[in-house]
Amino acid sequence: MATISHEAAYPGIQFLPSSRNWWAWLKGSPAECIHLDSEAPWIATLLPDTLYLRGKQATRRDPVRPEVSLCLDCLAGTVRAELEAYEGRVVAFEPDPAIFTQYFFVATPDFEAAGVAPEVAAAIEKRLAAGNAACVECGQRAPWLWFSQEHVASLDEVERIGEAPGEPLCAAHGSEKLLASFERIPEANLFYMNLPYGEAGAYFWI
Repeated sequence: MATISHEAAYPGIQFLPSSRNWWAWLKGSPAECIHLDSEAPWIATLLPDTLYLRGKQATRRDPVRPEVSLCLDCLAGTVRAELEAYEGRVVAFEPDPAIFTQYFFVATPDFEAAGVAPEVAAAIEKRLAAGNAACVECGQRAPWLWFSQEHVASLDEVERIGEAPGEPLCAAHGSEKLLASFERIPEANLFYMNLPYGEAGAYFWI
């Protein structure tokens, strides 16, 4: 599997030199954006092209972009365009700000291997298979379905996943809604986030 340099993968990000030296490489530490040089209330580890299946890394794109640690502004600036450009269908769950440590996308073919409960997978797949509604913000095609904490507080609420209206959104407004939910959280240490792949799937939090 080919890899790509930090500069090519993240052209808009300045990285701390200390996170790119031989000692950081020896420790296997990810490169950090320059804003993490001081105390940062928001830190996210981004592995754009990597999924975890049964605890093992599985790459979903080639070349694979390297793991990086980013502040919230750098994270948003890095992922926004790709979220907006994703042409597949998405069910996305708003994370619980008090307890979430990961926010990751799983395409439907990987649900079982990623540990998604069968009843949860079935409920999500039903929503993904539904016809396209109109975006509640702009009226355009809405491939995203956003569930706020009010709609679905946890994946244990299978009936709510199947029946709650959620918010149909176009890719641009779906991306905006996801990132706005992050911005409302004053502090976070997000150990893992990836980016959408495949034809359809869901953004989960744990």
